[in-house]
Amino acid sequence: MIRENGTETIFGYPGAAIAPVYQALKKEPIRHILTRTEQGAAHMAAAFYRSCGKTGVCLATSGPGSTNLLTAIANAYVDSVPLVVITAQVSVSQIGTDAFQEVDTTGVTAPVTKHNYLIKSAEDLPKAVQEAFYLASDGRPGPVVVDIPYDVLKAKMEWEPSLPYQTSKLTKPALTHNNTLDDLVLAVATAKNPLLVVGGGVLCGQAQRELMGLLSATGLPTVSTMMGLSALPSDFPNYLGMVGIHGLPAANAIFKEADLVIFAGSRITERTVPDPVQLTKRAVTIHIDIDPAELGKNCPCQISLCGDVKTILQQLTDALQNYRIKAHWQKTISFLQGTNGTDTGSRPSYVDPAYLLSVLRKALTGPSIIATEVGQHQIWACRHFSFRKGDVFLTSGGFGAMGYGLPAAIGAGIVAGDRPIIALEGDGSLQMSMPELATMVETGVPVKIILFKNSCLGLVREVDKVSCRADYVRLGDLPDFCTLATAYGIPSQEISKNEDVADALTALLTASGPYFLEVVIDPKAHV
Repeated sequence: MIRENGTETIFGYPGAAIAPVYQALKKEPIRHILTRTEQGAAHMAAAFYRSCGKTGVCLATSGPGSTNLLTAIANAYVDSVPLVVITAQVSVSQIGTDAFQEVDTTGVTAPVTKHNYLIKSAEDLPKAVQEAFYLASDGRPGPVVVDIPYDVLKAKMEWEPSLPYQTSKLTKPALTHNNTLDDLVLAVATAKNPLLVVGGGVLCGQAQRELMGLLSATGLPTVSTMMGLSALPSDFPNYLGMVGIHGLPAANAIFKEADLVIFAGSRITERTVPDPVQLTKRAVTIHIDIDPAELGKNCPCQISLCGDVKTILQQLTDALQNYRIKAHWQKTISFLQGTNGTDTGSRPSYVDPAYLLSVLRKALTGPSIIATEVGQHQIWACRHFSFRKGDVFLTSGGFGAMGYGLPAAIGAGIVAGDRPIIALEGDGSLQMSMPELATMVETGVPVKIILFKNSCLGLVREVDKVSCRADYVRLGDLPDFCTLATAYGIPSQEISKNEDVADALTALLTASGPYFLEVVIDPKAHV
């Protein structure tokens, strides 16, 4: 049933209750990636999708297998990533008896899935699997859980693989917020200082080409949310970088000057717009999103269009063929583009993160996959790494899940081809996913790991510097990461000054397999 939906790779961790699925896998031409944690399996499946566009699939057993998936499922839900999650359950007759490894998987996952299923008969399984794939990718993408009791997994039934299963019960919500394209065109044409904010929905909707077409035709200045990074090359005309509380100075300055703001595929969270009331007082706000529930949820919008961002951007381009931004606005944009700084406050005796990221960018000559964990290094990457056309940026944006980056790099690496795979790590977040080093080595995915080591939880210390005592965030010098890498057979080195960066990155990028580079940074450095 899974193979019929185009699945060729599954990420999972076996257990007794899910054993019948693994028995069936032996007969199918599907590659199974044995991860070291269930959470890692779901993160890998999510990054697999974000790198190739195919819905990710992961497997886990009942009880703790299911609950260990929860963080990764929630991460995929918030960042709109299609996943089909197959979990095992105790036998139907044991449900509700507190049986060994029983947990209410559908109840636990309901708040962070588009839909979930508890299958109580084998006859219901084919349609549920078909619907799960349909739902995961239809409209705003997201995870769907199919929870299958052990006795159902062992049952025998007649099944016709190509039988079309109807999804008639799956109704779409009414489009309660929906202006016309003419309203949007008129608002842009009459604005003095229009601005476009690119959200992750542009990437989910594979609308990069339409976005660049619109910007090339109109000259609209553009900023992006964290999840929108890599939708545009960083050197694209009139692009000013990431906006928001961790955004670049130029991006935030242009945002404050705009009298019309178009949000394309963005949830408009508090990290992008800390004060939506003030925004709506000074600017016309326009929201384009495929999910009607998002329109006006976090920020009142005068104009909202519910639909496919790819289609709407193309329609907007066609309608604005004779439009160009005004000269005074272009002058402001050009001035602000020169105001983005790169200083992280690092001292000379340490490696400067911004400098390392600039050298890394120059050393990567073609499209690359860049994955981050969550922390200061993530923000430095968002601010100081220049994306090129074809780059894939993988990060936990809306959920901020530490432990995401390494499994994401591995999942993307399964379909990376010749593209370099760089995992940017912090010494706190890496310790939440270190078991997946074994998965990386066994699968042969040549992830190049760059660890920014400051021996503390740097971003936690920075955002809570008034009330957080130092001993609460101090990590110390454990473990010895280079020795740990050696234990997995991964070549490694440590550097602690800028003069060594170029040679170290050359060694990292020319290594034939995985490589581990520990970069000692100033514990007092800030984003």
